[in-house]
Amino acid sequence: MTFGTRGDIQPYAALAVELARAGHEVVLAIPEQLTDLVPADLRTPENPSAPAGPRAPGPGAITVAPAGTHMLGLLRDVMPDLSGARDGLRTMSLMRAAMKDHLEETWRAAQCEPDVIVYHSKCQGAPHIAERLGIPAVLSIPLPFYTPTTAYPAPFFGGASFGRVGNRASYRANRLGNALYADMLSDFRQRIGLDGRVGRLQDPLVNPDGSPVDVLYPYSRHVLPVPPDYPSTAHVTGYWFLDSPADAVLSRDITDFLEADEPPVYIGFGSMGFGKGAEDRRAAVLEALERTGLRGIVATGWGGITPGAAADPRVLVIEGAPHDALFPHCVAVVHHGGAGSVAAGLRAGRPTQVVPFLGDQPFWGARLHELGVGPEPVPPRRLGRSLAAHLGQLVGTPAYARRAGEVAAGIRDEDGTAAARGILERIVDRWG
Repeated sequence: MTFGTRGDIQPYAALAVELARAGHEVVLAIPEQLTDLVPADLRTPENPSAPAGPRAPGPGAITVAPAGTHMLGLLRDVMPDLSGARDGLRTMSLMRAAMKDHLEETWRAAQCEPDVIVYHSKCQGAPHIAERLGIPAVLSIPLPFYTPTTAYPAPFFGGASFGRVGNRASYRANRLGNALYADMLSDFRQRIGLDGRVGRLQDPLVNPDGSPVDVLYPYSRHVLPVPPDYPSTAHVTGYWFLDSPADAVLSRDITDFLEADEPPVYIGFGSMGFGKGAEDRRAAVLEALERTGLRGIVATGWGGITPGAAADPRVLVIEGAPHDALFPHCVAVVHHGGAGSVAAGLRAGRPTQVVPFLGDQPFWGARLHELGVGPEPVPPRRLGRSLAAHLGQLVGTPAYARRAGEVAAGIRDEDGTAAARGILERIVDRWG
């Protein structure tokens, strides 16, 4: 079970593919808009929207169970028109209604006699569903968000350190995830036949019986080393990559642009940005490319940058493209620092400039600079003043490219989905 934009779903689709190709039966609960992430040769043709929920697929197959379709539609409709956090608060009632739908959808998806549930932390009904079914629930998120450590603070605090004691204490904030939805989750528990209410500060790393929750962290230890104080239930597996199909190709306008001259810089902020600042970001990006004389591919996403062709023939503006196919053709990449974009850029061995907007993005931006693969992060509000200088550093510093290549070699030696599969198989065997 996972929810979010394409970058949030894609790693879990990769895990589903790994499990199916190893002969396991998989139900993947995701928004209908992203069903295409599952390869057609593995996807079952049956209707997962039937009232009884999806039947268990055959070995080596994946059933896509729609979950979060309404919620993702709201995000896509609303986000480009938001001007900031205040506008976001006004959508809270809409999102709460969609969250209720999502809880019911994930409950229906689980009516397939599963052995284990793997869930992104946004799928808050999952541990309650697992408790009701008497099976293990394995939490998963592609950043070190839950397990306390003295090595660094919880990622939502950025890249600063609070000292050993302060770093570990910062993870208590993760219990606030239930605060907004405790009443809704308590009602959901009653709906599916469970007793007890959800505490507003309930520890997400403790099962109802008091045992520790296993957590899969799909990022690379070559990007962020595993802290020595991590328990055995915290599993850093390596990234979960879902490569584009072998017959997939970049669009003709992209390939023509790539073949016309030297490799470009990629610049894109995905679904970030709140649309009312998109025009300013577009102006800052185009000006920085002009001042540095660099060729650029600018991806507008849905809300990050205002779309429309650039007047400069050395700049191609696109809506988006598969990162695994495009990034190897670029000299460097500039993005918002989402976990998926970070993974794709580093796997391609490309120097990286992070422009963090929110959440864990400042953490990854600081980490990539510390790792030596790019300059310090640039806040979005400073793009107009700073982006040109940072682009010059990004492309003109050979050490960044050299270090990015070293990190890429380590990442390519990992097989994150296979490691996760082995962990899940052991958890199920232990549970049984």
